Amino acid sequence: MSTATLAPPASSGRPHDRSSIAGVVPPATAETTIMSVWPSVASTGAGQFFGGLFLIDIGMWPVTIGNLIALASIPLMLMLYLTMRLPWAITRYRLTNRRVTIDRGISWKVEQYVDFDRFDSVEVQVRPGQDWYHSGDLVFRRGTTETFRLAGVRRPEVFRQACLKVQQSYMSVAASV
Repeated sequence: MSTATLAPPASSGRPHDRSSIAGVVPPATAETTIMSVWPSVASTGAGQFFGGLFLIDIGMWPVTIGNLIALASIPLMLMLYLTMRLPWAITRYRLTNRRVTIDRGISWKVEQYVDFDRFDSVEVQVRPGQDWYHSGDLVFRRGTTETFRLAGVRRPEVFRQACLKVQQSYMSVAASV
């Protein structure tokens, strides 16, 4: 029986290859994705319109007007969803160790972003029709001024909390340097 010795993984020698905590990269070294979410159909006007119709609660559950409209509109809503996933239209919202971005296209080109020092609060606004999808808009504010908006985020409170925690970490490290 032979024994083999495991060699340590090769390193390119770059500072971010050697991290004391796996997956943690200082913002000064490189931009790293922490969390990504995709906008739901509630980010579109058509999605919000139909979401409002799906909420009509006239009738006896499970046979309500809203549920019947939802059933009848499945092909239309599927087309709406698929058009949002076309290569030139696909969008994602990304939280990194430096900022929050809106990325578009297959190559994920950054279209808009907000740096952590450009907002001091994040609130969830649920527009009419979005509550059926359990979605809402994340509004980033500096004082009373809106600096950035992410439309139709599914389960927005989770992403909001992540943004605030990463911002707090970023700002505390920036203050100590």
